Amino acid sequence: MTTEQARRAAPSPMVFPFPVPGEHVRLAYRELHIAINGTEEQKKALGNHALLPRPWEPAACLDPELRHQLWEWFEDVVIWLNREYTWDVSRLIPSCWPLHPHLVHEIAVLADQRRRAGLAMTSDALEEWHRYCLPAFTDRMRNRLRAHCDDEHKNWPAKPRHNEHLGEASTQRRENAFGHDVDALPANRRAHEQPEPVGRPRLVEVDLDTGEIKDDPLGAQPRTRTEKGPRE
Repeated sequence: MTTEQARRAAPSPMVFPFPVPGEHVRLAYRELHIAINGTEEQKKALGNHALLPRPWEPAACLDPELRHQLWEWFEDVVIWLNREYTWDVSRLIPSCWPLHPHLVHEIAVLADQRRRAGLAMTSDALEEWHRYCLPAFTDRMRNRLRAHCDDEHKNWPAKPRHNEHLGEASTQRRENAFGHDVDALPANRRAHEQPEPVGRPRLVEVDLDTGEIKDDPLGAQPRTRTEKGPRE
């Protein structure tokens, strides 16, 4: 039997399972589960929940081992998606996906959503993933990439415009616009207005029985209260 005949004769499954992430990624998911569903003691032991790594947000995963396993998982997911869900070549996720930040962000969410759908007790979440999540990702990928990386990776076409955005003149123009907007706020205008002149304070002595002002060292004329005195 030739090698080709042996390859054809070897059994192959009709579908392949969704890739399982590494131990550190699973631990991150377990801690997030505890943060939501754990006891008060377990939640407190996790520390600040805002600092927990979230695999769908790679920038939040700062541990080197976790980050490395995250990239390996995403690579397995991309291979799985291209094999299980892609027929037309234009819909393939390009092999240079790690060089496209927009794809990295999207693949992270796509993998997380697929993982959650696969763990559900019904098929509802997986149907939602098939109907909305995956097609939306594919459409956005093609709209952003177009044909730039069909054969090989191309440099970022928008890089010159991005560099212009970061230039000194462009940056100063935006800072000026920000400053003008802040100055236009009503509260800020009031803070810059001169306060209205206030009359000099009057120091007087009042007769509590009659309400008569007995003494005005600042030169005010005596006056009598129209109300009845408190002791009358």
